[in-house]
Amino acid sequence: MSILILGLGNAVMTDDAFGSRAVEALAARYRFPEEVVLLDGGTLGLDLLPRFEGVDRLLILDAIDMGATPGTSFRLVGEEVPRAFASKLSVHQMGVQDLLAVAELQGNLPNELVVWGVQPSSIEMGLELSAQVRSALPEVIERVRGELQGWGVELQPIF
Repeated sequence: MSILILGLGNAVMTDDAFGSRAVEALAARYRFPEEVVLLDGGTLGLDLLPRFEGVDRLLILDAIDMGATPGTSFRLVGEEVPRAFASKLSVHQMGVQDLLAVAELQGNLPNELVVWGVQPSSIEMGLELSAQVRSALPEVIERVRGELQGWGVELQPIF
């Protein structure tokens, strides 16, 4: 079983960097078994296609506008995922919708697809997450850990 944890977002657009920051936080807190790959996909879009080859489960971390209160976290699965990326928050999200469609056409869409996202407060130019999104990060990290546990993956804390 191969699992890809893919963080998405633009590092210079405040809350849009959530996925990248979440991957950084996971890497700083846990040791991952070799079947789990952490990847900061930034805004690469279709350039990420080769990374899907041989992946059984894909977990995407991203800021997505769901019309909720800033900092609200949510879990999307299956058909909910393409619909969430249809209402574009930033340029990279159209790339995600295309990426998933092309991966499916090539037969490389992972069997299981889960998105853990957070409602952004701001996507202005800046290097820091908003207070609302920053405060949601520990909860999302814990939920990702729980998701992985459900898939039979135990993470080892880094002390």
